[in-house]
Amino acid sequence: MSKQKIKVVISDLDGTLLNSDHTISAYTKSVFQELHKQNYLIIVATGRHHMDAMAIINSLDFPVYLVTSNGARIHSPQKELLYSFNMDGDSVKSVLSLDIDPEITTVLFRETVWQTSKTNNKLNAFQKDLAYPPQVVDFSELDDFNAIKIFFTHDDHQKLVDLKEKILENHLDVFSHAFSLPICLEFMDKSVDKSVAIGKILEKEGFTFEEAISFGDGFNDEKMLGATGIGLIMGNAPENLKNKLPHLEVISTNNEDGVAKYLAAILEGLSVSS
Repeated sequence: MSKQKIKVVISDLDGTLLNSDHTISAYTKSVFQELHKQNYLIIVATGRHHMDAMAIINSLDFPVYLVTSNGARIHSPQKELLYSFNMDGDSVKSVLSLDIDPEITTVLFRETVWQTSKTNNKLNAFQKDLAYPPQVVDFSELDDFNAIKIFFTHDDHQKLVDLKEKILENHLDVFSHAFSLPICLEFMDKSVDKSVAIGKILEKEGFTFEEAISFGDGFNDEKMLGATGIGLIMGNAPENLKNKLPHLEVISTNNEDGVAKYLAAILEGLSVSS
């Protein structure tokens, strides 16, 4: 795939575009602003909720397409909601009624708030400002289970693997799932994936996956990375993701501005060749 044919740039947020302080560096911002000036289509695709993600991408100072909750929402560069897909409430209720280890933090992504089984300071640190506020609830007392995404986190990856298998025993045909990080397990509606949402944007804008380059670091990026003309895995990604996609190039880490440095090299190469 020739880098000169790239017209679309797609990036995940956490562990990819964002450094470990959960911010976009000044250097990365400058590179993306130059891409915008040169009329590249920019898409940010994240597992974060749209209210949370919008607060972050506003720092780029130019409009982008935003895919959030792993593809359950698409917002236009003008922040117009283009696509929305929620989980089946009865299925969500049945998951939350399982005997879930109380050490695991359980989170429901709702439209304007995220409801959590307990306060988790590690999770709260992902938000620099609480544009999307947490609400501690007792899930056994909820009446409404309409949700965008169910999210579980625990420092012991195996506990989440065991929970995943327990949930999929009766919900394999209802949910898709992904480990965005080894400590983060996410469930969405079966039809939801970043790559599906990105495909809708590309079709709307008249581009193909072959004309796109993508960057990611988690298993929720797997199909996106495999679908685009060039897919790049972050150096900080889990080794099992790198091993699962051995044909894809691994670049430097998010804390080394890996995405921006790779894209800057493309820009420099195009300006030299033009």
